Amino acid sequence: MAETRWLSPDEQRTWRAYIEANRLLNEALDRQLQRDAGMPHTYYEILVRLSDVPGHRLRMSELAHSSLSSRSRLSHAVSRLEERGWVRRESCPTDGRGALAVLTDEGFAVLKAAAPAHVEEVRKRLIDRLTPEQVAQLGEIARTICEGLTDTAAARV
Repeated sequence: MAETRWLSPDEQRTWRAYIEANRLLNEALDRQLQRDAGMPHTYYEILVRLSDVPGHRLRMSELAHSSLSSRSRLSHAVSRLEERGWVRRESCPTDGRGALAVLTDEGFAVLKAAAPAHVEEVRKRLIDRLTPEQVAQLGEIARTICEGLTDTAAARV
């Protein structure tokens, strides 16, 4: 059995700071969206993902994958969004077993109304606190982490 590679004191401080910053940022963004738009960050992300694709529609499985959600969790969230009239489900025309999530006009309007305050909160809590160089470094670091995690997930399949 390989010997444990413990974190150095500097690595441990970095790890703890990353975990705390990530948690605090997500909580702040969720509070802002709940307060200003009456929705959790999870719903906002689903609406954004649908707004970013042609026809504002995605297979439920693709939406679950892109939003880093389990299919059951996504299905529950889409049900709540359907109740609000922001998303509807359609049968997949190429696969009778599949379903599409479709952003409605009302859902797009809600997203469009929520976006300015949300972007301002992202700026206030993250972007404006960093120098342009730090923003670039953060992007590079985040992409590197995501690539490693994506490689790990793909290796398990």
